[in-house]
Amino acid sequence: MKVDFPGLLIEPLPSGQTRYRVRPRGDRKKRIRIFCAPGDEDFQRQYLAARAGEQPEPLKVASEYAVPRSIGWLVNAYFEHLEKRVKAKTSSPKTLKKKRNLLNRLLTDPDRVMLIPQEKLIEMKDDMAATPAQADAFIEAVAVMYDWAIKRKHVRSNPARGIEKVYEKGEGATPWRAADVKQFFARHRKGTKAHVAMSVLLWTGCRIEDTIILGRSHECTIDGIQALRWQPLKKGSSEVSVPLLPPLLDATRAPKVQGATYVLGRGGKPYASGDSASAMFKRWCVEAGLPNLSAHGVRKGLGELLAELGCSQYEIMAIHGHSEAKTSEVYTRRVERWKLALKAMKRVNVSHAWF
Repeated sequence: MKVDFPGLLIEPLPSGQTRYRVRPRGDRKKRIRIFCAPGDEDFQRQYLAARAGEQPEPLKVASEYAVPRSIGWLVNAYFEHLEKRVKAKTSSPKTLKKKRNLLNRLLTDPDRVMLIPQEKLIEMKDDMAATPAQADAFIEAVAVMYDWAIKRKHVRSNPARGIEKVYEKGEGATPWRAADVKQFFARHRKGTKAHVAMSVLLWTGCRIEDTIILGRSHECTIDGIQALRWQPLKKGSSEVSVPLLPPLLDATRAPKVQGATYVLGRGGKPYASGDSASAMFKRWCVEAGLPNLSAHGVRKGLGELLAELGCSQYEIMAIHGHSEAKTSEVYTRRVERWKLALKAMKRVNVSHAWF
């Protein structure tokens, strides 16, 4: 069957599979097999080679080059699975990036056996003693990979399960105090990128990763009040609607350069990732003499301030975009969330505790 690409033939096979062949230019009798369909990332390369009369080689993935049933084969097959999930938008690129950073440690000797002895994993974990949180994350990533492999009958057991954690989680990011915010704004005046970033974090309660998308396109009017409505990037988060308070409005309109987002990087463009925005914000904190503080601490500080002002758990959840609480059954719907967020943010606006 002929389609839009000249010379391309799509041939159903008795097995139910589909074969793709191409007639070279000027030779209607010859047929050259290609190994992917229109829309595939390698289709143009193979199609054009066949139209020129050349037999293209199928594009191989890393697991096809690895020693069969080796750890190199398993890790790369797992990466290819995650890449498909990212492409289908059922997993995030950030998750894939983290998995790669952790599991690449297994590829220093890719030809060794697929099922790594538990004592070897413990040895690798001990070598990471200087970064205990990273060591635990590595073991957990390996365990999840082996769980995936067991379901597909690549292995029968999971050597990473049962290895004790070494990192004791602390209280997390240090929350910002009113004095800290004043010190930050004293160093980074209105109109600067740093001032805009702090204002967005402070007056929306968003995560740093949301600053790479938040902008005027998210401004709206709810019940006659200027507001911001957006879907946080973190998977599982609920939509957030908060009032667009005067301090935030003034801060976002102050810079001479305006763009698609409130917070802009080099060249007036949004930051490429939450990690890059976080690193930049950390630099601004250091410049302000606040090296122990971070972007996440702003969100945490806002939560504590809301609690101190008497806001309920649900009001805080409405601003932070949490979909549920451990001690509650069902979270409020969109209309209730907006009313709670409006009430909570009004309390912050009149308190002057952060100025």
